[in-house]
Parts: sequence; C-alpha cells; structure tokens
Amino acid sequence: MQSTFSAKEDEMNHAWFVVDATNMPLGRLASEIARVIRGKHRPTFTPHVDTGDFVVVINAHKVALSGNKLNNKNYYAFSGFFGGLKTTSAKDVLAQKPEHLIEHAVKGMLPKNPLGRKMFSKLKVYAAAEHPHQAQQPKPLPIRI
Repeated sequence: MQSTFSAKEDEMNHAWFVVDATNMPLGRLASEIARVIRGKHRPTFTPHVDTGDFVVVINAHKVALSGNKLNNKNYYAFSGFFGGLKTTSAKDVLAQKPEHLIEHAVKGMLPKNPLGRKMFSKLKVYAAAEHPHQAQQPKPLPIRI
C-alpha cells in the first residue's frame, strides 16, 4: 500500500539562489523566479506548504521589456478617493524603482493567500550588482529561457 508524500514545514531545507537580470525578458524571468520561490522545481512540492527557495535578483535596472512595453505598459495605484488614480509608465518605474518591476511581476504569479505572501518575502531584488546576502552563499540559478 502506497501513501502520498506530504512535505512538512520543519523538514524543509531552503536554498539560496542568485539571478542576474541583465538583458532577460521580464515575464520569462518572473515566471522562473516564481517557480523556484513556490517550490515547483522540487520533487517534494506540496501545494499547502512553503517548499520553495530564496531568490536574490541583481541588476534589476538592466531587465529587458520586449516590443514597445517600455512606453506603453502602465502601472496603476488608486488611493480610494475620487481622482486618486495614479498612472506610471514602465519607463518611469524602471528609472525610479527598478526593483518594483520584478517584484510586481513575481507577486502576480504567486498564490493570493497568506502562504503566497509568505513566499513573496523570500524574494530579494536589488538594482545594482551588489547584495548583502553573501553569508548565505547563494548559487547561480539556471534560467531556462
């Protein structure tokens, strides 16, 4: 008789990976990062347990947007008041907060529940090539693009 394997939170060993976002398409990069953060790359993936790994993204300001998305793609923020809709183009976001582009794309690919919010905290994005996570000894993540 076989039983279905179910991972336990305290048995998980979370690894650290580093990704260089230089000239990588935003959507393809985000889907690979979300897959690793969620834990779908592991054979012990369990949907209701955080089985994923930590991902450190560097050079976020060099991420690529295909087509004319740099000018046409917009990000919206609504304050809740009349006339409180703020629109920002991807070009402006890339110039001011390049980390936000990757964070926004990955967050949209994670579950919309408390577990998804916990998984999102395992993403660390930096605009420059340096990051403060050298002590965790992150390995390079092979991206299948």
